[in-house]
Amino acid sequence: MKDDVNKLGSAEEPVSASALIKGTSPREAAELLFGLLLDVARRHQPEIEPLLKSEAAVADVTPELMARALQAQGIWFQLLSIAEQNAAMRRRRRVERERGREELRGTFSHVLAEAASAGVEPEEIQKLISSLRIRPVLTAHPTESKRVTVLEKYRKTYLLLRELENPRWTERERAALVDELRDQIELVWMTGELHLEKPSVEQEVQRGLHFFDETLFEMAPKMLTGFEAALKRSYPDTRFDVPPFFQFGSWIGGDRDGNPFVTTSVTRTALKQNALASLRHYRARIVELARYLSITERASPVPDSFRAELARELEASGDAVAIRARNPGEAYRQYLTVVLRKLDATIARAEGNGVGDTRPYYANADELILDLRVLENALEEASLASIATDLVRPVRYAAQLFRFSTVRLDLRENTTRTTETLQALWRATGGQSGEPPGPKSEAWKSWLLAELHRPREGDRVLAGLAPEAEETLNMLRLVPEMRGRLDREAFGSFILSMARSVADVLGVYLLAKEAGVFLDAAGTEICPLPIVPLFETIDDLRAAPQIMRELLSVPLVRRSTNWQGGVQEVMIGYSDSNKDGGFFASNWELAKAQTKLTKVSDETGVKIAFFHGRGGSVSRGGAPTGRAIAAQPAGSIRGRFRVTEQGEVVSSKYANRGTAFYQMELLAASVFEHALKSEREDALKPRAEIDDAMEALSGASRAAYTRLAGNPDLVTYFQSASPLEEISLLNIGSRPARRFGASSLADLRAIPWVFAWAQNRHIITGWYGVGSALKNFIEVRGEEGLAMLARMFKDSRLFRLIMDEVEKTLLIVDLAIARAYSGLVAEAQVRDTIFPMIEAEYRLTADMARRVSGGAEIGARFPRHREVLAERLPMINAVNREQVELLRRFRGASTEAERERYKPALLLSINCIAAGLGATG
Repeated sequence: MKDDVNKLGSAEEPVSASALIKGTSPREAAELLFGLLLDVARRHQPEIEPLLKSEAAVADVTPELMARALQAQGIWFQLLSIAEQNAAMRRRRRVERERGREELRGTFSHVLAEAASAGVEPEEIQKLISSLRIRPVLTAHPTESKRVTVLEKYRKTYLLLRELENPRWTERERAALVDELRDQIELVWMTGELHLEKPSVEQEVQRGLHFFDETLFEMAPKMLTGFEAALKRSYPDTRFDVPPFFQFGSWIGGDRDGNPFVTTSVTRTALKQNALASLRHYRARIVELARYLSITERASPVPDSFRAELARELEASGDAVAIRARNPGEAYRQYLTVVLRKLDATIARAEGNGVGDTRPYYANADELILDLRVLENALEEASLASIATDLVRPVRYAAQLFRFSTVRLDLRENTTRTTETLQALWRATGGQSGEPPGPKSEAWKSWLLAELHRPREGDRVLAGLAPEAEETLNMLRLVPEMRGRLDREAFGSFILSMARSVADVLGVYLLAKEAGVFLDAAGTEICPLPIVPLFETIDDLRAAPQIMRELLSVPLVRRSTNWQGGVQEVMIGYSDSNKDGGFFASNWELAKAQTKLTKVSDETGVKIAFFHGRGGSVSRGGAPTGRAIAAQPAGSIRGRFRVTEQGEVVSSKYANRGTAFYQMELLAASVFEHALKSEREDALKPRAEIDDAMEALSGASRAAYTRLAGNPDLVTYFQSASPLEEISLLNIGSRPARRFGASSLADLRAIPWVFAWAQNRHIITGWYGVGSALKNFIEVRGEEGLAMLARMFKDSRLFRLIMDEVEKTLLIVDLAIARAYSGLVAEAQVRDTIFPMIEAEYRLTADMARRVSGGAEIGARFPRHREVLAERLPMINAVNREQVELLRRFRGASTEAERERYKPALLLSINCIAAGLGATG
């Protein structure tokens, strides 16, 4: 593999740009980009070229030189990702061009063509469309290290690379494009990727909104129009009603769980910035529409109904004469001028500058949507339907998708904080004396139910509340305030982390009541804000069905879910269940919980929808979108799907328009397909023998994992043999690495747990225990057991998904590098206890995975994945070796000044490995 790096790095001149027109492999683009990177390096720091080609001994290099080399290596990984994304887009376009879009998996065209071919009636399609609710949720989990200014430069690089594919350019023009590419790489080099200070929550909000400005405001409406076009092709005789089923959520600025920097003031600011982002986008689009719609009455008569509507709007504007005089005879432009003026007044109010402003404004997004519908209908009535469809409808769709909030902001807090607030409330009300009942007691639950039942007559004065309790209530008081001021969909839901009982969830209902969130329709209280319990650990997942069964028997909860569309959402956590029980057990327990909760849904008549708390890495639920959704239990989706998009996943999916469109359609089409087919497919039908086998494998896998995780030496080993502590020095997120400042393994967040095991190339979170489980299964059941595993590999989507992701993870584990990290452990007894356990389980897992899959070598059935790794691993390996040396020097420094000298290079190495692997936490 080292030869691959040398081959890339040996070119004295960049590969000819004309090669980019040929083939679909990223190789040509990668060679060009690496050559340009070398050009920049030679210009600024020629001494690092040997390091880039793995030709220098790490121990002989100064920390300053190593830092520059690591920056260049990190840039290379980002450029390689751009080349890979570009190549993937070209492959998809080639399939569509040569075989038709219906043959392109992961598209609406493919799913609908199959449905039409199978005889699925239009009525069933419409029913499913009406129930679709899909919402990816952006989070600010600290796994993304690229700054916005750097993201912008990589975006420009992607666009230039795409331009180079165009065959119309002359050699002179092509050379100019290559020069522009080199300039962008040089600008990244000169900018630097490290945050000099830890980002604030406000900066994280702006970073999240960057992707809407760049791609999502434009591409999400296009996905809806693409869906309509696919419906028309497969069902040409049916007119479908397509609601705005695809929306974005966010936790950025609303997630308080373990993040003391998210305050009520910060959340208010986030809501305001979210609103302004959407309003400013609509303003730009309306200005653009007004430029285009220069249609005169002489060329196209204006419908009478629209003329009457325009007259009313002009009269209400208070400036009818000036508006008519500016665009005489251009009714549509006059109408858009009125719309634009109302938007300007709305923006001024959102900015806080609306005091004394008497101009008409939009009280809510529905009013803007209605105005756009009026314009759209008028154009259609004037026989200008294509203009209405192509120009106006995308703006209306944007307003329907993003409203006046861009995202639906979730609030999140954990049960420790909510219980403390409730206890403060207990003390402050009703003249209670002594201490409140224990949170797990029946007396506590009875008090909660009694308080929820007791009518409220206005706001209560709560004297003596601790500042933390007051702050929690203030967070919830924002809900009615900002819904009325900005948008009724400004908030998504309240996520309760570490939910472990019915009382935990009822407590949030009581806090919402106390904060004035409740509506009181005809004397009957309901909570309009969905309260969503998050079940994270394996024990919590197992308890979830009974908790939800009891919760849904509470009249207030049933009334609230009815008001919310007859749906109760449940969030399930991939990260903590993995840290709790290992990879295999986590996946099986998640599947079981969904199956059992779906039965609770059927029993109670309340739809239970799942919110999947996935991360970017395999260890935290990251897997190919289509296959991960297809493997969900039958009937568990039914058109409703929420999923977190965390850290580096956001930029990898949404930084470029073509990729963003593909990722959104892939998610939506996969959910649609699962809802359409899952309860009819043999592959997802429960089979007792498969369930029994999965249970046995899960138990054995968890036992093996627990022997490692429960070893008293593991914490010492992990802290020494990984950059766990040093990760906290990296300014990649506002959130602290630990909840409540604890230092035990139990309180360590799942993200740094996964992050650090990936950095040191052990990656135990994605495979440990699987080998022991398979071996035990075969030993107990003999040849029948092996045959059973082969059948499961062929017929069980979940088992196959688990085994596929285990094999892919094993491909990036490197025992030689892992052993180098273990050398950082000072205690020989600890090192000699833990590393041999990991080494033995790795070899066993690799051997057993080959036996089950029948492959000659690990990952043989993933040739493209292996090809990508072949490009990346040589450089990642080099950076790992540099990091081991840097950790040794950093930790061994005798003075703070010496530590500071090594710190930039060490942090860059963490960034660099994360970029190379493509997923951190």
